[in-house]
Amino acid sequence: MTKRTFTAAVFAPALMAAFAGQALAADVVRIGVLTDMTGVLSDTLGMGSVEGARLAVEEFGGKVLGKNIEVVHADHQNKADIGANAARKWIDADGVGAILDLGNSAVAIAVQNIVKEKNRVSISAGAASSELTNKYCNANSFHWGYDSYQFAKASTSELVKSGADTWFFITADYAFGHGLENDTRKAVEAAGGKVLGAVRHPANNMDFSSHLLQAQASKAKVIGLATAVADLQTAIKQGTEFKVFGEKTRASAMAMLLVDVHSVGLKAAQGTVLSSVFYWDADEGSRAFAKKFSAKMGRPPTEAHAMTYSATLHYLKAIRAAGTEDTAAVIAKMRELPVQDSVTQGQAKLRADGRLMRDVWLVRVKKPEESSKPWDYFHVLNPIKAENAFRPVAESECALLKK
Repeated sequence: MTKRTFTAAVFAPALMAAFAGQALAADVVRIGVLTDMTGVLSDTLGMGSVEGARLAVEEFGGKVLGKNIEVVHADHQNKADIGANAARKWIDADGVGAILDLGNSAVAIAVQNIVKEKNRVSISAGAASSELTNKYCNANSFHWGYDSYQFAKASTSELVKSGADTWFFITADYAFGHGLENDTRKAVEAAGGKVLGAVRHPANNMDFSSHLLQAQASKAKVIGLATAVADLQTAIKQGTEFKVFGEKTRASAMAMLLVDVHSVGLKAAQGTVLSSVFYWDADEGSRAFAKKFSAKMGRPPTEAHAMTYSATLHYLKAIRAAGTEDTAAVIAKMRELPVQDSVTQGQAKLRADGRLMRDVWLVRVKKPEESSKPWDYFHVLNPIKAENAFRPVAESECALLKK
């Protein structure tokens, strides 16, 4: 007899009570924003993601199916076990129907497994591993924001075409970093470039001198920084300080986000070309959302904040269209309805693997003298079609795409 079978046999009354607790909340529609409130991702995610969800609820009217809509939030501390425990409590005890944002890819993978088991919905707005809709895909989970494949492909092909055709990687030694290096390596080679080597760094690394010198010694034209947030910022600052980056050796910060530019400054980041799922000053819709967000938070929204807003709004529209909170019915409507809101260019659709197929922006970081106001950091170059930004079906491992 397995431990699970033994537990069920001996503690049947407790088990029945637990299943009863898994019912959706009867009096409210409850949405959970599971995010990093205090750690390295808190500027990108954090209370801004919570506010993004709240703005969606406010725009929707505050009620659906005659019930009030409630947004709850928790800090996963970038630890998969803490995130998983929070998700289980929300579902088992609090009747949460959907869990959003997530941010940390390890947390997102853990939560995806839980919602599959318990028949709820997860929507990653800030997690970046493209494996969420590839190796770890399931029918209850969706990926709304940026991912490592998009980071790798869009700007990389542009660089290689411009003559920056030899690369060396400085890579974060965890799932996201490995995935970003792998996706970028493929993009470099597909565009006709060559990868000369790679070196790994631990999370929260304070000294990149040896990594930068090793990369410089390779004589690669591009040092690809397959890392993110604080580590990316530190690598850019030190690479600029040590004069590793310059005319002969360019930095490619594939996963650079708005807050990274804010942290390192335009002097260090200027000229970097990257792709972005959202930029607050890209078009009229983006600016309208940013105005509402800034009134609450005192600063423009990040990519994850906007994606949490968009995902929350679409989830609520799906509940209304389904006429029920039943998970299967809501998911069917999520897939059926186009995603259309102020932060989405035109209309977007959910693919069978859960990937939101949305157009993204190709942007270039401004020079200091080109910036005219706070957070005015990007030149918008052109849109990139979804099919050219995200992993094509032919390259996917997801069984949901094979049906």
